[in-house]
Amino acid sequence: MTTSLQDIAQAMVAQGKGLLAADESTGTIKKRFDTIDVDSTEENRRDYREMLFRTTPAMKEAISGVILFDETIRQKAADGTPLTQIIQDAGSIPGIKVDMGAKDLPRSHGEKVTEGLDGLRARLREYYELGARFAKWRAVIDIGRGGNRSVPSAYCIHANAHALARYAALCQEAGIVPIVEPEVLMDGDHDAERCYQVTQATLKALYTELYEQRVSLEGTILKPNMIVSGKSCPTQASPEEVAERTLKCFAHTVPAAVPGIVFLSGGQSDIDATANLNAINQLKSASSSPYPWALSFSYGRALQTAPLDAWRGNAANVTAGQRAFAHRARMNGLAATGAWSPEMET
Repeated sequence: MTTSLQDIAQAMVAQGKGLLAADESTGTIKKRFDTIDVDSTEENRRDYREMLFRTTPAMKEAISGVILFDETIRQKAADGTPLTQIIQDAGSIPGIKVDMGAKDLPRSHGEKVTEGLDGLRARLREYYELGARFAKWRAVIDIGRGGNRSVPSAYCIHANAHALARYAALCQEAGIVPIVEPEVLMDGDHDAERCYQVTQATLKALYTELYEQRVSLEGTILKPNMIVSGKSCPTQASPEEVAERTLKCFAHTVPAAVPGIVFLSGGQSDIDATANLNAINQLKSASSSPYPWALSFSYGRALQTAPLDAWRGNAANVTAGQRAFAHRARMNGLAATGAWSPEMET
């Protein structure tokens, strides 16, 4: 397996490929299973994820890496094959979620900071031995409702940026590529311009911290939100507006040394996440401005909702679940090159 941090990062954003975020915690995947009336047992969780990882040729064609949860990276398939081996056999790179979740930020107005730095050095060594070659840490940045501009606070942004940079430095020390994920949430009634302002401030703080903590940007991947309207905003930005604001924001904040940007779906519908990614890549291709990074996807729900609904915990539905996953993987692979169109969904 490739060992250079820079080589791994480049492989993660290979043309037409993106990441499958299969790192749902036990609590989160239980909520997903509840929607299809399936018990969230260890065996069911394994069977579901094995179904996705064995989806060929879609995995080989469109998925460069898979983000795993602690339970999953240790599991073996029904035939005894480690799930990490199945991922590698499909030509993808195993990765691991290492943060311990967003907790209340002391002396703030309900804001969050992500925890998990304690003991991380030792955990990263173990994950490397288990096959992980990249990791993920998610920070959560909320936007105030009803025009409240005190949220997010500078305190919250900088606390999360500092933690992301400490995590990234520890990852690189362990030979693991860090995905830095500063997610500005799309919950709320804010417009796209407010999302732009908050995302810009967050990314500026993040890259200042990464520089100060001596993180090699060539061996990192950025996983941000797109610049979208809040879910409750009466005016929703079009894909073209999303693309314009997103690229403008990155041009002002993301260094050229970063190999690639893999977007989170952040609660967008399957089609919206694909359409917005496609519009961003089309604008990048058509623009005279130099946008040096690969622009791809790292989707969880936007890749998994359809196969989960098709599978429903029934072994007889595995082929249907794989077919649904293959379709969404291919659609987003096309969007990562700006070659998707809505007619392809029918």
